[in-house]
Amino acid sequence: MSLLLAGDLGGTKTLLALYRAEGGQLECISKERYASPEWSGLAPMLQHFLKEHHPSDGHVDAGCIAVAGPVQHGQAHITNLPWEMEQQGLAAECGISALELVNDFAVLVYGLPHLSDTQQVVLQEGTADPTGPIAIIGAGTGLGMARGIHAGGQLIALPSEGGHREFAPRTADEILMLGWLRKELGLERLSVERVVSGTGLGLIFLWLLHCGGLEDITDLTEAALNWRRQPPGTPGRPDLPAMVAKRCNEGGVLSSRAVQLWLGAYGSAAGDLALHELASGGLWVGGGTAAKHVERLKSDAFLVPMRSKGRFSSLIASLPVKALVDPDAGLFSAACRARMLAECA
Repeated sequence: MSLLLAGDLGGTKTLLALYRAEGGQLECISKERYASPEWSGLAPMLQHFLKEHHPSDGHVDAGCIAVAGPVQHGQAHITNLPWEMEQQGLAAECGISALELVNDFAVLVYGLPHLSDTQQVVLQEGTADPTGPIAIIGAGTGLGMARGIHAGGQLIALPSEGGHREFAPRTADEILMLGWLRKELGLERLSVERVVSGTGLGLIFLWLLHCGGLEDITDLTEAALNWRRQPPGTPGRPDLPAMVAKRCNEGGVLSSRAVQLWLGAYGSAAGDLALHELASGGLWVGGGTAAKHVERLKSDAFLVPMRSKGRFSSLIASLPVKALVDPDAGLFSAACRARMLAECA
């Protein structure tokens, strides 16, 4: 039996958990949420958690902390926190044999092969190559991408900034929207995540308003204009993407059109990632919007653009595609990586 530390660290909150690994299974035995800005660093937080939750007769064999930011050479920095983190120093301070810092989206790769049926939903049936590359894409505030490859009997997660590649419009609507977004945002180059993200859904709705569309209930139009005027982080700023999704559920015409356009761009980006990585091991759709839009991700609005890849359409149509819907997927995946570290020790 191994005792493992898992963490999901963000600028606002941090989740820490202890997992027990036994017989190929992972069991969460304790978990706590911390307000990140209230702590002077990660080490004191980890020490407090272990003191409160560590069994007196147990030794933590390994740990993995998912970090909301880039990790290079075992070091990480969170934009919204004045913390400098280095994994070997953290391990020594907390008395853990092995500890690793991993980007919070890339860490999901380590959990994907071990997900249960309750943690994921099938979007497209397919046959996975168990040794083939895997990939995950996830729209949230931005657009995350990561991939995993098998080497030397180990799964290796590779972070990506693919969400910042250039947006390539496919339809007449997207071509018109591209020109408007570049002008509206004052950009010469538009990245994919400007469209395929929660923020992107709000921008698509704004473009439809600009084109003369009228939402059946005008309070959403007013909220959209306020959202446009107020920069991110402004107190009381409307959550336009969430409002558009809610109005779509209620049958709003313009909101439904915005969601359809968003799904098309999202599906196309997902298919591009699968093609780029030759993800014969499977493609997953994650991020904060996956569980909220899972039924829409099963629809042709998402799947047809995903599969429409010219001479490689049949390849994409043969891949297994699933939506990651577990809200604790980050912790679970960090625990999976910690188990790998413990096995290698």
